[in-house]
Amino acid sequence: MRHKWIAALTVAATVLLQVQTSSAAQAATICNRYCDGRDPALSPGDRVATTSTLHGRSFKVHINDTDAMIWATVENGQAGDQVWLDRSFDGGRTWSGDSRLGDTTVPAGAGGWRTSMFNVDNWGSRGVGVLRACGKASDRPELTCTGWARSNWNAADRRTAAATALMMRFDQGTGLFDTNGWWTGANALTALIDNSRITGMHSYDYAIATTYDKQINARQGQFRNEYLDDTGWWGLAWVAAYDRTGDSRYLSTARADADHMFSYWDTRCGGGIYWRTDRTVKNAIANSLYIQLNAALSQRIGGDSVYRGRAQAGWSWFQSTGMINSSNLVNDGVNLSTCRNNGDVTWTYNQGVLINALVQLNRLTGDANALTVARRIGDAATTSTYLNNNGILREPNEPDQCSGDGVSFKGPFVRGLGVLNAAVGRPYDAYLRRQADSAYAKNRTSFDAYGSHWAGPYVSTNHSCQHSVLDLLNAAP
Repeated sequence: MRHKWIAALTVAATVLLQVQTSSAAQAATICNRYCDGRDPALSPGDRVATTSTLHGRSFKVHINDTDAMIWATVENGQAGDQVWLDRSFDGGRTWSGDSRLGDTTVPAGAGGWRTSMFNVDNWGSRGVGVLRACGKASDRPELTCTGWARSNWNAADRRTAAATALMMRFDQGTGLFDTNGWWTGANALTALIDNSRITGMHSYDYAIATTYDKQINARQGQFRNEYLDDTGWWGLAWVAAYDRTGDSRYLSTARADADHMFSYWDTRCGGGIYWRTDRTVKNAIANSLYIQLNAALSQRIGGDSVYRGRAQAGWSWFQSTGMINSSNLVNDGVNLSTCRNNGDVTWTYNQGVLINALVQLNRLTGDANALTVARRIGDAATTSTYLNNNGILREPNEPDQCSGDGVSFKGPFVRGLGVLNAAVGRPYDAYLRRQADSAYAKNRTSFDAYGSHWAGPYVSTNHSCQHSVLDLLNAAP
């Protein structure tokens, strides 16, 4: 359907695409199905995504979802009013190379005007884009811009839209996200792989090999470093990559990661691995990841007894420490003086990763008690008023801004809960759906970027907040 305001224009269509500024002329022309600069009259559809008003003028983003192109309009204006588009390939953080696209002015005798159409993405260079409409009145200096928006290409539902928004933060030069977050990058990649498996959208599978090839020799090589939990996150990401692709090099790296972790197992406090290679802390997250990774590897290696034995020994030790407290929640770690639960914070990811580890152990060995304990932790975590404020999950000490490690924690929690949910007859469907519906309604931008507060309001985003919600949408029914 063509936009309604066309009929109000009283000037000839031959002057439709006028007055491009020098900055727009410098922007590289992108050609996907069609090239930038296409006439909006040729669009087979018109979806208005977002609007901004200034001095009575209305500036709108119009989307051609069929061709994944966007144009801008100004309405209720006068001759000389300006309208243009900005385009960003990093979620709206920068747009210097694609600013003032299609910059045009309302001609004499008209009250509205439009730009030409511009592509949202750059398929040739794997640029994942958003655009916004901007403009000003002819007789006023102030500018206004709409929110950022995109077509529904690779964003047809809330799962794929969240994956696409995450990929806006992917650095193809490093294979990591945002400011090259290390262990959080492993979680973001895992969430993308899970999304590809669940939705069947494989547009971003290239991130797997890109990350591997760019980072295989980083740190201590094979995705190992001085933090054993970091190594565990990456090991699990490469197990997921192996499942997705069948490429044995990913499984080999996961094995190298598990072996690196095992080298920091000792008999202090009866066993367990350290959190860091300086051997000063033994905690829940490193040991839960150790159990999960070893159990996952044993399931994929025929005739294995080594990884199976490590997973079982890890769980036996974990139980002996008392890190699962009387409320069936997992505390942060072990006091190495007493070799008992240190009583520290019950971070969400400590619940989810141990749940996932116990489901994997049950799959591997048939240990019914492992699944029973996982269910107790799942029940406790989803009903805890400490972790769920008014029924919506909130990390202890959750910040407003998406910064620091903690904003990644809820992702592994719901990932693990989703695995348990599928294994025991889906008792957590309602809980997961409630979290997803709240985040979608209250914590989302116009192009499906998400912040830290699933109960709202939206404040800011980064790849850690984004992958956590992607994990949630992957798990929710």
